[in-house]
Amino acid sequence: MSNLKTKELSKIGYTNDQARSLVINIVSKHFKHTAKADLMTLLAAIKADPASYHSHEILGKIADTFMDEPVECNFQSYELLEKTGHLKVYGAKEIERSAKQQMELAMSLPVTVQGALMPDAHTGYGLPIGGVLATQNAVLPFAVGVDIGCRMALTLFDEGESFLKRFSHQVKVALKEYTHFGMEGGLEFEQEHEVLDSPVFQSTELLRKLQAKAARQLGSSGSGNHFVEFGIIEMQENNALQLPPKKYLALLSHSGSRGLGANIAQHYTRIAMDTCKLPRSAQQLAWLDLNSSAGQEYWLSMNLAGDYAKACHDRIHINLAKALGLEPLAKVENHHNFAWEDTLANGQQVIIHRKGATPAHAGEMGIIPGSMCTAAYLVMGKGVDNALYSASHGAGRAMSRKRAKENMTVSGLKKMLSAAGVTLIGGSVEENPLAYKDIENVIGAQQELVDIQGRFMPAIVRMNKD
Repeated sequence: MSNLKTKELSKIGYTNDQARSLVINIVSKHFKHTAKADLMTLLAAIKADPASYHSHEILGKIADTFMDEPVECNFQSYELLEKTGHLKVYGAKEIERSAKQQMELAMSLPVTVQGALMPDAHTGYGLPIGGVLATQNAVLPFAVGVDIGCRMALTLFDEGESFLKRFSHQVKVALKEYTHFGMEGGLEFEQEHEVLDSPVFQSTELLRKLQAKAARQLGSSGSGNHFVEFGIIEMQENNALQLPPKKYLALLSHSGSRGLGANIAQHYTRIAMDTCKLPRSAQQLAWLDLNSSAGQEYWLSMNLAGDYAKACHDRIHINLAKALGLEPLAKVENHHNFAWEDTLANGQQVIIHRKGATPAHAGEMGIIPGSMCTAAYLVMGKGVDNALYSASHGAGRAMSRKRAKENMTVSGLKKMLSAAGVTLIGGSVEENPLAYKDIENVIGAQQELVDIQGRFMPAIVRMNKD
């Protein structure tokens, strides 16, 4: 019965993607030799009277999808609260007022439990970049961000500074041949990863449509501030990776879930804004109830996008290490655009959104980058409840891309790179170091949130040429 079509199921009332997937799986396993006409009659009967099939050993699972099926309104309107939840701001002096106002607005949502603003924070869409928001059984697509699962990955190798001096040409060639940047396209050679075989791709019509694009873009990076770079990391004594305190060659990457995550974000943001009506000032903070079908679909899709973003970093690091004959010594990675189920110190179960923030539970490792010419820090979280177990995700922008472009010339950027001893492949003046806050000040503002384990300095940087 592999030829059973979702359109045929929709005609008899099977409009839920999860129900259709369940039907196709059960039918292909238990009803291979049943005539299609008889099968459609049976499925229609289950839909019409699910209680009669509830106890059936095989068909009961299908019937259960229609038992007490909730009837959802097309939309629901909400008012903002006058009394808001607890908000903690770190590095407040360095954060622009508009970002603070965005965070305060998010705190007035009826579903908000607690919030925190990291020292790299700046204005974004909906939730500010650097905003952390804990909610009650609700997920906000714009509090996760458009680039779902945007993340950092750091691989250390048992080589030192001499490797970059001896093999700088080979490193540059590898970065050009084994990475790809830009909105579209991918690597010119075939990529493999188990994430592409995930059954979740078959769970909704949207994900089915996006699977081929995900395969094409696997192992590639986006535009803007995404990068892949080699540099040197100096590890501290008694570090959490239990490595001798010395300098190591390291590969650092920053990118997300490409077209897959962007399409998921756009699709479910529209649904959230259509079904959750808020005052105009807060409409971008519309949420999806996790008990709703749309909320469940988004959660499933968001996690798939996160797994895919990790897969892209996996391929980047595997490809480059293989091309240069390097054996990985240790690897650290973390999301910073995502939502997680978590528990607060008081035992309350919440959904923690980190839009440009690094998870920093006690003992949890993370990476906080600066810019193409400044340090990145390998850190270990201290698990601070006031910060919702979070830290900054970078230095944070001090200038918009437009302003950065107006205030920096190509020759000026080249001088900065030369002074820092950094080689840039691609890149643009929009991402020049002056467009970002001072990473040392940002790290200093969150000493109570993380312990520094190592300090990475970039040497050969690959970015998109805008």
